[in-house]
Amino acid sequence: MTTSAAKGPAGYFPSIEKKYGRPVAEWKELIRSSPLTRHMELVTWLKSEHGLGHGHANALVAHTLAEGSGK
Repeated sequence: MTTSAAKGPAGYFPSIEKKYGRPVAEWKELIRSSPLTRHMELVTWLKSEHGLGHGHANALVAHTLAEGSGK
């Protein structure tokens, strides 16, 4: 079965927006404005401070950090 859904971290974005009520752009801005810089520190922070599940936090951090590195 083939789907046209986004692959990788972006595939989580629709469910993240629906579940937590914030647009992905807002989550990415939060991640960028955090003093934390390491992937797992940011994931842990999103989970503890904002109540995200591990998969959702991981997807947002991975996507945001990949953008920030110019890739």
